[in-house]
Amino acid sequence: MKLFEIGKEIKSLRKDRMVTQAQLAKAAGISRVTLGKLERGELASVSIKTLDLILDALSHEIDFKPTNSNSYGLPDLDSIKNHY
Repeated sequence: MKLFEIGKEIKSLRKDRMVTQAQLAKAAGISRVTLGKLERGELASVSIKTLDLILDALSHEIDFKPTNSNSYGLPDLDSIKNHY
């Protein structure tokens, strides 16, 4: 999952729980501006700790799963072509 996809998922979880950005940010101990940027995919990076705090406030956790590729997480040319 890409960072912009994580942000969209966090936004969806937050809205499902009828929680405002301000409420979630306060519960996670981060700024509302940071949360908003994360939800919009505008952050270049975010720490695992920050993601953990946000997901914990949403009663979720980080999970790892294997990709369907043997390329060490790098996309193949067909994936890049289909993405754009």
